[in-house]
Amino acid sequence: MRTLTHLFLLSATLSMTAQQVAPTKSYKNSPLTEDQEKRWSHLDLEKDSIPGMSVDKAYAELLNTKKGNKVIVGVIDSGVDISHPDLKSVIWTNKKEIPRNGKDDDKNGYTDDVNGWNFLGNSNNETLELVRYLRKGDDGSEMYKKAQKEYEAEYQKVFPEKETVDLLVEADKIVKAHLKKDKYTVDDLNNISSIKYELYKSKKIMLSYADYAGEKFHQSLEEYKEYVYDRLNYNLNKEFDGRKPVGDNPEDFNDKKYGNNVVYSKERKDSSHGTHVAGIIAQVRNNGIGGDGVATNVEIMPIRAVPNGDEYDKDIALAIRYAVDNGAKVINGSFGKDYSPHKEWIWEAMKYAESKDVLIVLAAGNDGKNVDVEPNYPEDTADKKNELVNNVIKVGAVNYNYGENVVADFSNFGSDNVDVLAPGVRVYATVEDHDFKYQQGTSMASPNVAGVAALIRSHYPNLKAKQVKHIIMQSGTPIDFEVYVGENKEKMPFSKASVSGKIVNAYNALKMAEELSKEIPKEPKL
Repeated sequence: MRTLTHLFLLSATLSMTAQQVAPTKSYKNSPLTEDQEKRWSHLDLEKDSIPGMSVDKAYAELLNTKKGNKVIVGVIDSGVDISHPDLKSVIWTNKKEIPRNGKDDDKNGYTDDVNGWNFLGNSNNETLELVRYLRKGDDGSEMYKKAQKEYEAEYQKVFPEKETVDLLVEADKIVKAHLKKDKYTVDDLNNISSIKYELYKSKKIMLSYADYAGEKFHQSLEEYKEYVYDRLNYNLNKEFDGRKPVGDNPEDFNDKKYGNNVVYSKERKDSSHGTHVAGIIAQVRNNGIGGDGVATNVEIMPIRAVPNGDEYDKDIALAIRYAVDNGAKVINGSFGKDYSPHKEWIWEAMKYAESKDVLIVLAAGNDGKNVDVEPNYPEDTADKKNELVNNVIKVGAVNYNYGENVVADFSNFGSDNVDVLAPGVRVYATVEDHDFKYQQGTSMASPNVAGVAALIRSHYPNLKAKQVKHIIMQSGTPIDFEVYVGENKEKMPFSKASVSGKIVNAYNALKMAEELSKEIPKEPKL
C-alpha cells in the first residue's frame, strides 16, 4: 500500500491539524452566481460554501507581500496558443536558442525550440492505442481477445450515433437554406410556417435538439458531429495511419530526430485543450479579462505530444525528458489511455524526472472507473500497490455541488492509485482564438494541482518534489461523509476515493510548506 507516513512532515502535519476542517454536508447548495461560476475553483469552503482550493484566500492572507521565484511548468498536451492575450506574457522562452536561424544553438537536439517542442509535427489525428495494438495482428493472447472485445463494444456504441448526427446535419442544412442564414434562433424555427414535409420535419428535429442542447445548439451540434466523425474516421479506424506525416518510427525510442518547433496545431482549435490547461495554471491574475490562473511568477513551457486520439508512449517519455532538461520544476500531463505498449519508457522518464527533482502531475482519467483494478496509463506503479517513484501525483475531479455528489461522476477514483481530488467541473480558462470557455474533466483538475505545486515551489524553493507532493496530499480539505463515485454511482466514504481522501487546498498547503521549509537546514555558503 502507498504510505503517507513521512517523519519529515510529522511536525508540520501536527501543527496544521487545528487549521484543517472536516466539514459535514450541511453547507448551502444554492446556484452559483456568474462570478462564482467563473472562479469557483479558487474559492473557499468555509468562507464561500463552495469546495474550491482556497486560492483567493491564499493570495489575500499569505502571498499579498511575497513575490517568489520564477518556476517553469511544462505542459505536455495538444499544444498551447502562445499568442493568447492572457497567456503570451507567461510563455517560456529558451534564451539559449536564436530564433529562426535553423540551428540547434543550445545543442539540445531540437532546432529553434524557442518556446518548446512539437513531437507531433504536422500530424493531429490519431487512432486509439487499442486500435494500434489490434492492427499488429492476433497473437493468440488473452489480451488480444480482450482488446478485440473492447474495440467492438466501442465501435457499436459510436456507430449508431452517426445516423443521429447525419439526421441533425441534414435537418440543419435544410433549415439554413430556407432561412438563408447560418445562425438561426429558436424563434426563427418557430416562425417557419411551411408545411412542406422535409422542411416541417427538419424544423421539428432542430427544435427538439435545441431544447436538449440549449441556446448554444449550433456549437453543440458542431462539437457532436466532430466527435462522432473523428471517432469513426480516425480514432477507431484500423486503416488510418496518423503517424505517417511525423516520419519517425514510434516503436524505436532511439529515433528521436522528429517534430518541429511549432507548439500549437495549425488548426488552433485542435490545441484548445492544451491552451485551457495552460490557462488554469497561469492565465494572468487580476487583469480584468477572462479568468485567473492559480499561480503567478510562472512560465509555461508548451510541449505538443497529445493528438486527437491516443498519445504515443515515446512522445510522452521524450516530452518529460525535454521538460526536465530545459528547466521545468513541475510538469502537467492531462492525458491518458487504457493500453501502454512501452510503459517502461515512461517509467524511465519518471525516474529521470525524480532524479532531477521535478514533480509530475497527472490527470486520473474520465472513465468513472476504479483505477485500483482497471488500467489508466500513464501509471507510476507496476503492480497497483507500490509506487516506482515518489514525484508523481495523480488527480481526480470534484465539482462545486457540495454534498454526496461532490465527486465528478466522470472522474476515475481509487484509494491506492488516485492521490488527491481537485476542481474539474466547468472550469473557466483560455482557449484558442483569444477566447475563454468552460471545460471539464480530470484534465482540468490536474492543472489546478500543478498550479498549487508551482506556488509552493515558487515560494519555498528549498522543498523537494517529493515533499511538495506529500504537502499537497496531507494539507487538503477532508470530507467526512459518503459520496457517489463512478459510472455506476457506487457509494463510499469520500476518504476512500483517493489515497489522501482530500480536496487540494492551496492555503493549507502554503501554510504547511512554510513550516516545513523552516525546519530544513540552510546549506552553508561556500
